[in-house]
Amino acid sequence: MIQSMTGYGKSIVQLPTKKITIELKSLNSKSLDMNVRIPSFYKEKELPLRTLVAKSLVRGKIDVSLFVEVTGEETSTKINTAVVKEYMKQLQQIAPEVSDAKCIEMAMRLPDTARAERAEIDETEWAAIETHLKEAIANIVAYRVDEGKVLETEFLQRTTNISNLLDEVIAVDPERISGVKERLQKGIADLKEKVDENRFEQELVYYIEKYDITEEKVRLSNHLDYFAASLNSDDSNGKKLGFIAQEMGREINTIGSKSNYAPMQKLVVQMKDELEKIKEQLLNVL
Repeated sequence: MIQSMTGYGKSIVQLPTKKITIELKSLNSKSLDMNVRIPSFYKEKELPLRTLVAKSLVRGKIDVSLFVEVTGEETSTKINTAVVKEYMKQLQQIAPEVSDAKCIEMAMRLPDTARAERAEIDETEWAAIETHLKEAIANIVAYRVDEGKVLETEFLQRTTNISNLLDEVIAVDPERISGVKERLQKGIADLKEKVDENRFEQELVYYIEKYDITEEKVRLSNHLDYFAASLNSDDSNGKKLGFIAQEMGREINTIGSKSNYAPMQKLVVQMKDELEKIKEQLLNVL
């Protein structure tokens, strides 16, 4: 089952004194490109967080965000009382007429009047965050799977279209070969020359072999079957599907170069158009 690289997942952790919102966003990318935005307080947990996300999401341009909203009486910033008192003392010496309230207001605007206390991360709190991170990952994976189902329907429709066009190519192929024979015979008749029939048959065989597309038709049909089978595999491998699409393109191009017949070339152009639409969507497959 294929997955899209486009997805969104969210989970909210409600703790006694804070609310933490975890958001995951994912877009297509050739490799894993992860951007993590978390409060500095949790920075030491960034590496295990990245590892957990990378293991589950594998590939894509991924944005991981943790938003913290304090809901209780908790703060890591404390007033530096000794510094404030010293500032007030100096201010009163400079301007004795200034009131204490005004003096405090002025002192609090000066440097080092507040300090941030670095507390250790509560492991119970982090365990709750990690649980909800896994929930957000599960949500984004579910989103990717749903998007993958839409892509799978699109791919099956496009490959069916190519298969139908290939059937039309096979149907017009005898007309094309007859046309080759007629052109050769007309060309010889225009020369008004007697022709060695054996030599003519040899040249005819040469041209028919040169324009023969039997192998290309068989290989393209096999590639279409392999592509459909790969869509139903247990894992999602967009790169593998991309390689198969490249092989399909080679066979279609070869049929086009050998066709030398307008009705068949028209069908080849339609097959190329369907294949390009497949390749565009494959950029979104995990």
